[in-house]
Amino acid sequence: MHTPQQPEEKKQFVREKFSSISTHYDLLNSLLSLHIDRYWRWRTTRQLKHAPNGWVLDLCAGTLPLALELTRQAPGRRVLAVDFCEDMLRAGISRLPKDGVSRRIHPVCGDGEAIPVASSSCKGCTIAFGIRNLGTAERGLSEMHRILEPGGRLIILEFSRPTSPLIKPLYNFYLNKVLPVIAGRISGDKEAYQYLASSIAAFYEPQTLLGLMQAAGFQNVHRIALTFGIVSMYIGDVSTKGNGVA
Repeated sequence: MHTPQQPEEKKQFVREKFSSISTHYDLLNSLLSLHIDRYWRWRTTRQLKHAPNGWVLDLCAGTLPLALELTRQAPGRRVLAVDFCEDMLRAGISRLPKDGVSRRIHPVCGDGEAIPVASSSCKGCTIAFGIRNLGTAERGLSEMHRILEPGGRLIILEFSRPTSPLIKPLYNFYLNKVLPVIAGRISGDKEAYQYLASSIAAFYEPQTLLGLMQAAGFQNVHRIALTFGIVSMYIGDVSTKGNGVA
């Protein structure tokens, strides 16, 4: 499988892959994670419990599962759900519950490296399993910092590589051999899940990503490993004095 390396080529490749699996995306996420993905989203949203009101940006929102959890946990919160794959957003919109929660979710098709949001306008920003798919993570982090208000918080939920000698070989076998076969048969696009495995393997080490967050201006950056280190939350705050954006 050829995975594009240039940012714009990579973004186009990822957009096409997500478009092809959009109708099966939620089913496969739950099935392949043994429903643990719900817990990961719950833990992510709890990192914003100090800010139950106002706007939160959910970047790379996909089919909107995290946006739903963000609104469920805080009745005064509104979520701007941005994703650059329109088919993913449409799949998510079609499954939104017909209640007040869904009316507080505002899907927008947009680029995570040029976020269509005013500077210093959001109390929080979440990005779940999406930072790997940006053309340039550094540019995306700079944009996330820009849109957060003073005291705002970023939470990145992303796959990581377990280091336990017991868990690591089992995880690698599942990720590289089992998952692409099962997901490929259900979704009809095995290459999309081969990309998932290769992108996880090629992604930054945790300390490197934390360093990129600091370089983008975030403070108090730290990582919380979940489920044997299969996924991690990366958390960073914007100074209460502001983010330096005019």
